[in-house]
Amino acid sequence: MKVSFFITCLGDMFYVNAGKAAVELLERLGCEVDFPRAQTCCGQPAYNSGYRKETVEVAKHLIETFEHAEYVVGISGSCVYMIHEYTQLFEEGSDWQKRAIALKDKTYELTQFIVDVLEVDDVGARYQGVATYHTSCHMTRLLGVKEAPFRLLENVEGLELIDLPNRHDCCGFGGTFSIKMSDISEQMVDEKVAHIEETNADLLLGADGSCLMNIGGRLSRNGSPVEVKHIAEILNSRGDV
Repeated sequence: MKVSFFITCLGDMFYVNAGKAAVELLERLGCEVDFPRAQTCCGQPAYNSGYRKETVEVAKHLIETFEHAEYVVGISGSCVYMIHEYTQLFEEGSDWQKRAIALKDKTYELTQFIVDVLEVDDVGARYQGVATYHTSCHMTRLLGVKEAPFRLLENVEGLELIDLPNRHDCCGFGGTFSIKMSDISEQMVDEKVAHIEETNADLLLGADGSCLMNIGGRLSRNGSPVEVKHIAEILNSRGDV
C-alpha cells in the first residue's frame, strides 16, 4: 500500500519527531511512504480568516501535489479536515471540485488510517507511563475521528490511560482565535490545564500539533512537570516496560 505523507506546517517546523515516528510506524505496518516536497500549508489559517481567494490557490496547489497518491496520511486531524473542506471551495460539478473530492476520499488522519484502512488496533507499541488524551475539536467534531486514537492507545503495552475530565472542551487555540480573543483563549487553556493536572498523569497526548503547542505552552509557563507528546511518538515507541 502506497502512502503519501502530509507533514503539515506545525509538524514540519515544531513536531519533527512526530513526523518521523509516523513515517516509521506506517513503514512498519507495511506501507510504502513517499514525501511530496512541493506540499505547503493546507490553507486553513487563511480560510478561517476569510481569505477565500487565497485559500483556493493553496487548495489547487495541494490537489496537484497529492493527485498521484494512492492514500494521503497526515498527523493533524485539523489539517486533514481542511483538505476535506476543499470540496466546498469550488463550483458544484466543476473539474476542480471533482479533483477535490477525489483527494478528500483518499486523505486520512494517521490513527484513522491505521484503524479504518489498515484495520489494525494493536501496532505493537510499548511505553511505560501514565497518560491522558486531549480530543481536539476539528478532529472529533468535524472530521469525525473519535474512537481510533483510544483503540490504539488501549493496546500500548505498559501505558495507563486516564480519562481527561471534560475532554471534549476546546483548549482555546482555534488558530487566529487565540490571537484575536486572547483573554478568552487564556481562560480556556487554563481550564484545560486544570483538568489535565486533575488526572495526575505524567503525559499529555494528542493528535493535533496546534492543540499540543497551545496546551504545552501553558503547562510550561505554569512550571508543570506534565510532558506533552504527539500520539504518533507513543504508537511508534518500542521501549522497555
